[in-house]
Amino acid sequence: MPFFLVKSDITTMKTDAIVNAANTALSMGGGVCGAIFKAAGIEEMERACAPLAPIKTADAVLTAAFNLPSKFVIHTAGPVYRDGSSGEEAQLRACYTNSLALAKQYRCKSIAFPLISSGIYGYPKEDALRVAADAIQGFLQEHEMEVHLVLFETLQPKSALLEQVDRYLDTAYDPTLEQQMFDVGMDAFRDGCVHASQPSLEDMLQTLDEPFCDSLLRLIQQKKKTEVQVYKKANLDRKHFSKIRSGNGYMPGKKTILALAVALELSLEEAQWLLGLAGYSLSHASKFDVIVEYCLTEHIYDIFAINEILFSYDQPLLGS
Repeated sequence: MPFFLVKSDITTMKTDAIVNAANTALSMGGGVCGAIFKAAGIEEMERACAPLAPIKTADAVLTAAFNLPSKFVIHTAGPVYRDGSSGEEAQLRACYTNSLALAKQYRCKSIAFPLISSGIYGYPKEDALRVAADAIQGFLQEHEMEVHLVLFETLQPKSALLEQVDRYLDTAYDPTLEQQMFDVGMDAFRDGCVHASQPSLEDMLQTLDEPFCDSLLRLIQQKKKTEVQVYKKANLDRKHFSKIRSGNGYMPGKKTILALAVALELSLEEAQWLLGLAGYSLSHASKFDVIVEYCLTEHIYDIFAINEILFSYDQPLLGS
């Protein structure tokens, strides 16, 4: 971990490797393949690919990235979609696992994929996303790598879950609340509330809660989970989790704390308590907060499923 959906142009990704949705001849094609060849330098990429061609469907080979901001390009040939029962899913899954294995072989710490086969090869986008997510998440259970799945557009999966979130947003989300709370605060300021007597520093220090890192580690023990299970399920990398664990005055951000709440399978009340330790809260003035609140209320603890919903609404994703 972590694993993120990104709406971007894959040729601009500054990861160690990017993946090219190639053809078996490793020649310049259209779509993502054409864009990568052009950005890398057509002549350079053609010379690099020539001795490696041809490849079979789902094979993965590696070249330099030339003029791209990444170090390497991994070329993999996705399946042409026929009817969904001709072995396409296994081939598509192998595109991701073979590419990830090759990236690991070359000690890549980060990689960016396009949604393979979802263009002119005709693989239905929602199905292609499911296969990609399953393959990537399976790899990340055993390995450490930062993985980005780069999409040109925001997908709108027609799922029952998304419809339920839509209905919840209709009833709970109120973007005017932020201004209302600001107005109340300004009224209090004008009324002189800020001059009310404040507790002394000594009083405040005596009532401090335990450090956030201590509370988190205690929760992990109470939930009978390992730290590795938690940071992987929270879509965090090991380095970030170690920083949280060590304390030393570091306080994680709101997205990270909510990711930990999902990984620990906390109730909404428990998650609000954990947020409160860091001075955060959930607000119905924030679409992001309302979506996460719904997922916690409904005990939805699959962080990719939550991030897929957040991505559909152009919201920040949970994790590092």
